[in-house]
Parts: sequence; structure tokens; C-alpha cells
Amino acid sequence: MAKLKTGRHTSALKAHRQSERHAQSNLQVRSRIRSIARKVEAAVGRKDATEAKKFLNEAFSLWDKAAKTGLIHHRAASRKKSRLAQHVGRLSAAKA
Repeated sequence: MAKLKTGRHTSALKAHRQSERHAQSNLQVRSRIRSIARKVEAAVGRKDATEAKKFLNEAFSLWDKAAKTGLIHHRAASRKKSRLAQHVGRLSAAKA
């Protein structure tokens, strides 16, 4: 990239570069959250309660961190955590 002249748009160019980096980072975090949620669902489908609970704890942690940083809304995180916990809870209740 050629050296840019300084001027009134320099800050806009920097902000654009930052937004691209943040978007890439956010995409990775969202992807990781979805992957862990799918692993929980798969474990529930296999009726593997111990593995489902292990992945559920990871998912909770990731959702909480994403909500804390503003990546997703805190109520959306809470809703998703609740729904996933219900699936795992049904699995545990069915075994009892």
C-alpha cells in the first residue's frame, strides 16, 4: 500500500481498518460459540450427559464473554443459555 498523505480523511481510513479487524475477530468468536452449541446438541442427541454438560459450561463461558464485550446482547445470551440448558436438563431428567 502506498504511503498516504495526511489529511482530514486519515482518521476515517484508520477507523475503517480497525472495523475490518474487529469484524474478523467478532466472526471468529461467533463461529466458536456456534460450534460449541452444536457440540452440546450433538451430545444431547447421543444421550451423552457428561459430555453435554462439559460443552454446556464452555458455551456458557463464551456467551457470557461475548455479552460482556457487547458482541451479542446480554438478553440474547441469556436466552440461548437457557434454551440449551433445557435440552441438557431434559436429558438428565430422562435418565433419572
